[in-house]
Amino acid sequence: MPPAFSRYEELMDSWPGDYFVPMRPSFLVNVPKGNYVVAVSFTGVEGAAALTVKEGRGRIVLDHAPVRAGESVRGEFAMHVCDGQLKLAWVGEGVRVDAVEITHAPMLPTLFLAGDSTVTDQPSAGYPYTGWGQAIGKFLNAGIAVDNHARSGRSSKSFIAEDRLNRVWKLIKPGDVLVVQFGHNDEKDDERGTEAFSTYKEHLTRYIEGARERGAVPVLVSAMQRRFFEEDGTVKDTHGDYIPAMEELARELEVPYINLAAKSRALLERMGDEPSKALFMWTAPGEYAGLPEGTTDNTHFSEQGALAIAALVAEGIREQDIPVLSACLR
Repeated sequence: MPPAFSRYEELMDSWPGDYFVPMRPSFLVNVPKGNYVVAVSFTGVEGAAALTVKEGRGRIVLDHAPVRAGESVRGEFAMHVCDGQLKLAWVGEGVRVDAVEITHAPMLPTLFLAGDSTVTDQPSAGYPYTGWGQAIGKFLNAGIAVDNHARSGRSSKSFIAEDRLNRVWKLIKPGDVLVVQFGHNDEKDDERGTEAFSTYKEHLTRYIEGARERGAVPVLVSAMQRRFFEEDGTVKDTHGDYIPAMEELARELEVPYINLAAKSRALLERMGDEPSKALFMWTAPGEYAGLPEGTTDNTHFSEQGALAIAALVAEGIREQDIPVLSACLR
């Protein structure tokens, strides 16, 4: 187990066992880069129990999968290995893990994610800070693997300028999917900023056309709402023209579009001001080892919040009947 939590996304040195409290041992296997189907067989040994499995940098692939005492269950999921080492960790009271089967699946489609801090695989020092890209695997079956290229602080413009989109182009293949969510940092008044109905749309078009040129399916996802409530209990929109600009582009280029802004607004308003804190990074001092001073953050998600947002993305996939992805929902 690593001697300390990881604080840097680019190092990609967090192990899945780091994303539990308390930390868990991680199961490591050296394998070639690529996509794999993994099956975890487990048995209930005491009462009603459940197993949670995380892979890579804390990506949730099985979430409280239930099992009864004396019952054996086989949970399957797909995963993408980018660094030559397949990494798993699990926890479950009253559960015995009997076997882990690993099958190389080079022809399996890949879901590529391009986005910002609300999507990325967050490093373990910030746990329970979680991007929804770390949680989307819960809602996918073993028919597609996730390769999360999102990084904190990036806009549609800076993601391209830093050559990150080119990295996606080197890997993506026909039958893959590219999900694109930007907006939070396009709004910033610095070198990352874009204009909603001009340069923002122009940059997003590069993602769409590039995916299509390579035989992949592009999908646009709008930025979700921040947790800011008006006095009447409605959620304040902080994104301005960026949401309608993306929606307009989706219509113009006939791209599948998930309005996560509207879905997250409805979720927050249904929950209300105080209860919705549980979805965001509101933590007490000393509550988590990596966050000794605590946090009050209305933009970024806790693990609970990332799972809730990922559920909305999965709902949007189902509603839009998105090619490849719809068939891979659990």
